[in-house]
Amino acid sequence: MGSGFLQMKKQRRQMEEQLQLLQDTLKNKSIEGQSGNGLVTVTVSGDKTLKSIKIKPECVDPSDVEGLEDLILAAFQDAEKKAEQDAPSLPGMPAGFSLPF
Repeated sequence: MGSGFLQMKKQRRQMEEQLQLLQDTLKNKSIEGQSGNGLVTVTVSGDKTLKSIKIKPECVDPSDVEGLEDLILAAFQDAEKKAEQDAPSLPGMPAGFSLPF
């Protein structure tokens, strides 16, 4: 096997190490999303794992559970969008490339 093959193996190993570092960084990052002018706040990790939900008491109306559900969903979507925009990219990856998290 030639030196080209060894170089490719080395580059692959470096890319795997960079990807692992990126995944670790994302897991440790916290991103907040809000809806209803801050009535509902969710915190997700950079890999989009839900960490917490905060609901202000004035938002809780037993006769409008569906409205609260919508606010929670909107806050999560806001956090998810921010996580995607804030995600670092690997060197050498094309613009707009997103990791499958």
